[in-house]
Amino acid sequence: MKQWERAASLPVAFFSQDAIAVGRGLLGAVLVTSFDGRRTAGRIVEVEAYLGAADPASHAYRFRRNRQNQSIYGPPGTWYVYRSYGVHWCTNLVTGPPGQGAAVLIRSLEPLEGLDVMRRRRGQAAERLLCAGPGRLCQAMGITRALDGAKMCRSPALVKRGESLPPENVVASPRIGISRARDAALRFVLRDSSFLSRAVRAEE
Repeated sequence: MKQWERAASLPVAFFSQDAIAVGRGLLGAVLVTSFDGRRTAGRIVEVEAYLGAADPASHAYRFRRNRQNQSIYGPPGTWYVYRSYGVHWCTNLVTGPPGQGAAVLIRSLEPLEGLDVMRRRRGQAAERLLCAGPGRLCQAMGITRALDGAKMCRSPALVKRGESLPPENVVASPRIGISRARDAALRFVLRDSSFLSRAVRAEE
């Protein structure tokens, strides 16, 4: 049995921290999904923190609400799943106090288990690209809007503890694909990972 298989799921207390702390802490953890009897797993290597009402790039900026973003105001450790540009699902975990709208977007995984399942879902993609990007990883892991609003600890998508990482293994850079607050260094990646959605430039 692999070490991550024996690990416990991250507790709600972990997600009660601010989004930056949770984002950094999620690196190296393992996302495990079980949908339709198919299990897949991947190590989290890239995330982005969204700080809620004060963050212009957040879906909760100025506490705006709509039918699609209700889960972002839920308790810490809640899944928030939305469709990006009407095409791809993206998955987040809510952080901090309920009602603040802070969350961490899971951007990329290093595939660990169920690669054949991932390839069928993704259409025979190369291993490096199976989960490189929020839309790709949701497709590979079987995540859809059905997960939205679920409490992580009681859902078919669990995040298990990973190995502790030294601070120098975590690189911060600007977030990707947003039009507001683009310079904030709130994207966190695992240094030297070959499974990122986009490499970190040297000047970042």
